[in-house]
Amino acid sequence: MAAIARWCIRHRLVAVLLWLLALGGVAAASTAAGSAYSNDYEVPGTESGRAGALLDAGFHGGRGGDTDTVVWHTDTGPVRAPEVRERLAKTLDRIAELPGVASVASPYGRDGASQISADGRTAYALVTFDRQADDLPKAQARAFVDTARTASADGLRVAVGGSAAALTETSSAHLSEIVGVVVAAVVLFLAFGSLAASTLPIITAVVSVGTAYAGIGLLGHVMTVADFAPMLGLLIGLGVGIDYALFIVTRHRRGLRQGLTVEEAATRAVATTGRAVVFAGATVCIALLGMLILRLGFLNGVAVAASLTVVLTVAASVTLLPALLSFIGTRALSRRERRRLGEHGPRPEPPTGFAARWSGLVERHPKLLGGFAAVVMLVLALPTLSLHLGTSDQGNNPAKSTTRTAYDLLADGFGPGVNGPLTLAAKLDGADDRVAMEQLPALLKSTGGVASVGPVTYNASGDTAVLTVVPDSAPQSQATSALVDRLRGEVLPAAERGTSLEVLVGGVTASYDDFAGVIVGKLPLFVGVVIALGCVLLLLAFRSIGIPLKAAAMNVAAVASAFGIVVAVFQWGWGSELLGLGRSGPIEPFLPVIMVSVLFGLSMDYQVFLVSRMYEEWLETGDNRRAVRVGLAETSRVINSAAVIMISVFLAFVLSGERVIAMFGIALAAAVALDAFVLRTLLVPALMHMLGGANWWLPGWLDRWLPRISIEPPECRRGTIPVRLGAAGPGPDPAEDPAGEPARKPVDQLVG
Repeated sequence: MAAIARWCIRHRLVAVLLWLLALGGVAAASTAAGSAYSNDYEVPGTESGRAGALLDAGFHGGRGGDTDTVVWHTDTGPVRAPEVRERLAKTLDRIAELPGVASVASPYGRDGASQISADGRTAYALVTFDRQADDLPKAQARAFVDTARTASADGLRVAVGGSAAALTETSSAHLSEIVGVVVAAVVLFLAFGSLAASTLPIITAVVSVGTAYAGIGLLGHVMTVADFAPMLGLLIGLGVGIDYALFIVTRHRRGLRQGLTVEEAATRAVATTGRAVVFAGATVCIALLGMLILRLGFLNGVAVAASLTVVLTVAASVTLLPALLSFIGTRALSRRERRRLGEHGPRPEPPTGFAARWSGLVERHPKLLGGFAAVVMLVLALPTLSLHLGTSDQGNNPAKSTTRTAYDLLADGFGPGVNGPLTLAAKLDGADDRVAMEQLPALLKSTGGVASVGPVTYNASGDTAVLTVVPDSAPQSQATSALVDRLRGEVLPAAERGTSLEVLVGGVTASYDDFAGVIVGKLPLFVGVVIALGCVLLLLAFRSIGIPLKAAAMNVAAVASAFGIVVAVFQWGWGSELLGLGRSGPIEPFLPVIMVSVLFGLSMDYQVFLVSRMYEEWLETGDNRRAVRVGLAETSRVINSAAVIMISVFLAFVLSGERVIAMFGIALAAAVALDAFVLRTLLVPALMHMLGGANWWLPGWLDRWLPRISIEPPECRRGTIPVRLGAAGPGPDPAEDPAGEPARKPVDQLVG
């Protein structure tokens, strides 16, 4: 690490230009290639997946264009009134002439009676495009929505729903990223007091995350990558990128205050804290790549995209950042610090102020404060027990959006199930199968939970049939999921008896249920693997049984409490409309997997930075109380500063307007806040005080068997300066030896 840092410092211009060239080259390539994101929830082998494949083979031979709906509702009079009919007919004619529109099915046509509600007040038209919505230019989608909404008038509401309409509601300006970066810059300036030093973490993160963002666009051309993956990468990358750079700059500034030259301080910062950053980044990537064991294409792309972002942020922190540090020289210190250093020279920097007082308080009252922290985490985790996994739809959009209005108008006029019909597909083999298929609609109409059943439709060769079933409950309702289970387990097997017919239940709602089922089934294995890998890394780093076990328990607590907050906001709807996050609904089925990966990785960061300092003090003194007190006092400030930055970045993504990204933002912000301010600065040190020397216990046979690795190289512990730490508890100051001389400790302590 030191050699890398020295090269980057001595060739600083080359290092900076290489990063700028990488950013520009990848961005240009991504722009030229375009995006190729795909939200494919289908899991091979599930019933809904087989139904979709059967329909593609029997009817389409591939995917056709997406279909949107234009919905209108009259407050007075029927939709068949001449003035309403004439107004909408002209509008639909103009829509049919728009670029990208393949066909328009009007309710005023010969076969459009079913597109008018029973009370005659609501109607809808089906607009089919010549391609999938993901491939539709945003300008064409905007022209379609604007043309449809021109039909609105007094007493006549017109709204547009569907994938193309949703394109017009996504934010094009990266407001969330801008807000997050600005807040992070303010926090950094308050922490450093130097404008030059506070801008370097921002520059490092922006360059690395920008390169990763463009790289994710290219990644979508070689594997399935969800459309929210770039935003998720930005969210994670900005958070960890700024934090990693913060830790290294903090260590560099400490070196400068100790009298080191700029090159020596930067080199030592990368060789010490940079190693911890690499270790922490590796834990994040391992946790993220743990998603690969689920063998779900949809999540594989998310895992690789997020890991790519973390890798680039770590690389920039240990290469680009030291080059930038050498450019600004001693301006990494504030003017006051430079003046003090010039007048008085290097001086010891014992922890003082609130951090030292807080560390002493935890040492004196570990049981009381630890119990309080445990109760807080438990109460926040309680809503997790009611977690309902499902996929949000346009019914969860903000109330004023056109897609939400269209969704609600359809539900009010035609019943809640019309927004999520089930598709039943079957392969026919002989006359018996066809007879059974013809009898199926009557059987389905008498089934509880079914609102209506469409006619059976056959393909040209007559060997594939499909029909549509509309539930009497909303797509996200647990009653709809129960209907899917009842059809598969009871109704359809009875209809198939005595024939070779096999009817498959598909459609968007069924595919969401199947996807959630696969995720839930594999979640215990996934969580177990992630916990095990994290424990192994900590075991190797700290050579202790207790440290990894406590870290695993704390990580589980952080995840559970964060999910409790997510359930309260998004599933129970506590403030979701007020925050512009739309109506309450289920939690996305992939959220637990991605959140566990990210949160375990981020939690490991704070664990590494906190316990590394404690471990260093333990190796030097053998005094657990001192090790915990000194470690907490010296690291809590930088951990809390890093947490404030990460929380600010994550919460800023609530402004993105994307429900899924907002869900990630709130969950990650809550988890980081609880992890930094409750777990790492309260519950963890309290437990370590209560356990005493048992924190560092390792069986002798295991100690001999384990390979020896070090987060901080041993040579960085050689130099010492006198440091006096004020007593934090009753009795003599453990920082002094029996002769009353100040204890000696390493010059270069791991920041964080």
